[in-house]
Amino acid sequence: MKSKNNKRTKSSSPGKQTGSTSVSVNVLMRDAMAHLQSGRFPEAEALYVQVLDVQPNHPDALHLLGLIAHHGGRYERAVELIDKALEVNPRNAEALSNRANILQELKRFQSALESSDKAILLNPNLAVAYNNRGNALQGLNQYQAALESYDKAILLSPDYAEAYSNRGNALLELKQYQAALESYDKVIRLNANHAKAYNNRGNALLELSQYQAALESYDRAILLNPQYVLAYNNRGNALQGLKQYHAALESYDEAIRLKPDLAEGYANRGNTRLETKQYQAALENYEKATLLRPNYEYLQGRSLFAKRNLCAWDDHDEECKRLEIRIGKGERATQPFDILAIIGSPSLQRRAAETYARDKYPMRMSSGEIPRRPRREKIRIGYFSADYRDHATCYLIAELFELHDRSKFELFGFSFGPDVNDGMRRRVAAAMDQFIDVRTLPDWEVAQLCRGLEIDIAVDLKGFTQGNRAGIFAERAAPIQVNYLGYPGTTGAPSMDYLIGDRTVIPEKCEQHYSEKVVCLPDSYQVNDSKRLISPNPYTRADEGLPETGFVYCCFNNDYKITPGVFDIWMRILGRVEGSVLWLLEDNVGAGMNLRKEAVRRGISPGRLIFAERKPLSEHLARHRLADLFLDTLPCNAHTTASDALWAGLPVLTCMGESFASRVAASLLNAIHLPELIVSTEEEYEALAVELALRPKRYCEIKERLKHNRLTTPLFDGEGVTRNLEAAYTAMYAKYQADASPDHIQIERER
Repeated sequence: MKSKNNKRTKSSSPGKQTGSTSVSVNVLMRDAMAHLQSGRFPEAEALYVQVLDVQPNHPDALHLLGLIAHHGGRYERAVELIDKALEVNPRNAEALSNRANILQELKRFQSALESSDKAILLNPNLAVAYNNRGNALQGLNQYQAALESYDKAILLSPDYAEAYSNRGNALLELKQYQAALESYDKVIRLNANHAKAYNNRGNALLELSQYQAALESYDRAILLNPQYVLAYNNRGNALQGLKQYHAALESYDEAIRLKPDLAEGYANRGNTRLETKQYQAALENYEKATLLRPNYEYLQGRSLFAKRNLCAWDDHDEECKRLEIRIGKGERATQPFDILAIIGSPSLQRRAAETYARDKYPMRMSSGEIPRRPRREKIRIGYFSADYRDHATCYLIAELFELHDRSKFELFGFSFGPDVNDGMRRRVAAAMDQFIDVRTLPDWEVAQLCRGLEIDIAVDLKGFTQGNRAGIFAERAAPIQVNYLGYPGTTGAPSMDYLIGDRTVIPEKCEQHYSEKVVCLPDSYQVNDSKRLISPNPYTRADEGLPETGFVYCCFNNDYKITPGVFDIWMRILGRVEGSVLWLLEDNVGAGMNLRKEAVRRGISPGRLIFAERKPLSEHLARHRLADLFLDTLPCNAHTTASDALWAGLPVLTCMGESFASRVAASLLNAIHLPELIVSTEEEYEALAVELALRPKRYCEIKERLKHNRLTTPLFDGEGVTRNLEAAYTAMYAKYQADASPDHIQIERER
């Protein structure tokens, strides 16, 4: 949260008067001014009241009493007093300027602007009037005009610290973070004890992902003002960026202690709890923030996402409907990722993404347009991720880096995630021509680095998933920018030129729901690593708490993907298949408890739900063989989890929806030539799940075909998918070289 500073001025002393009464008034005014300048407001106020007893329309006494009322938070009374002063002397530019300042406190921004304009008309050299005019314009969300007003104030008064501070605030709103930082640095050079400048400087650094520097700036603000609520709150955000979650919570707690109704503090506490998978605590904090500030931006989606992780479904359908209405209105109701598993409408997903991207990641391009580059022999591809480690995305894509044709492509890996020296990170780094850790660099500097390296195609492997750096692409890191693999949907961002998919996940009729131009690969868009190891350790059902006999359904998707409707179907399936069980991944205790309760409500013994602990990937893949059928979720499918199951030889049953996220498993099944496991309705899904359990012959035929197809079809053909992807990159690059705008691209399978 950014604080805005207003400049308050003092009126000049009253003009000369005559007579004994005038002498006493002059003495009272002189003494009152001395009190006022010393901060003794009650004493000053008493003397100004005495002046008005003698001269009821004394303009300066009325004006200065208005300033005292303003200082005491009595804004309406302050305006009333200054208006009386202006009735007597309507040409008092300073009174008009101060009136504007008070009107801003009352959120009457248009009136404040008009008052500032009148002051400037009377005195074009009054710097404070331009500063206050800028504040009014900020209140009206006219940030560029506000910036121009602050610049005028600084031109008139080059050492005007408050104008520099407010100028920085306008630049923050304009997403010009580096320029804002420079403005705050100027404030601090003028006034080293300016706590608000340090706080807002921290905000600029936070937006630039310079968390350690931001933390130091907030600490300085708190040192100068130990009661600085906003600085404690923002300090928590910096600590969260540094993944120092316990310290972040302590900072939020201090902010809330100082200001118990601080909605931001509770919302941020919720985000930290969500990050650390403490979903119940996250939900409680979100609810408190919403109580304090209804329609808190993006919090409705966060709150519902926390509930989904807990499988807490009370009022679920009504909450989803309310969220859909707000998204449809273009309100800041949800982050895009939070609704992929909640709302299956691709049009609403696009609307939510565009609202979020426009707010958080508008096109910035601090360094301007990228000059057109001549064709070179090798296309330079930059892959950007926070997940170059033991992570689902890396499990999929690692082999692709190794298989790229180095006679045609140069590879650059840009890592902004944890510097974890595990085997997967070492493998990825070894596969790149250059592997660059950019964790500590701000977005604009990463973009400049990419421009300096002349990256032709920047591939974002994160989208709006956790740990993303979408700001790098808003700065335009490369002439061609691509959304691929990590985020199953549109970013809604004008900075992204292409989205790589296939005709299953994005049918031609659905291209309108994606802001990027769609590149369709043959078979499946999803690349897979054929080197994924499956542990040779023998697993038994007893090892995993499964019954020795009976059909074992499983779903190893995250809890938030399980909807009440899908769970209804699963329980009906268990009810129809005697002796069957459902094997789920245990991610948090709360979800397990709730799912057991939901099973009982549907007439199914909770003992028929078996929960698996997390294991290393090779071990997890091995235990898939204990299950009979993977039951997919809707409207967000299994993605990496589906390819894990198929790689381990476990059939996957999926029901297709309309969105990218709801069609991924179908894409994988088509690529492994098992289309009979794809259905389009919930009725078909339930019927087929039951049939495969009750008709062993048909089930065995499918299982045998999966075993045969596993290494003979396109899904796990890393070489083939790499060549398809390279053909896509080549087509994008050809359009760029032809000076053509990005357009939809269809890559055909090589014969």
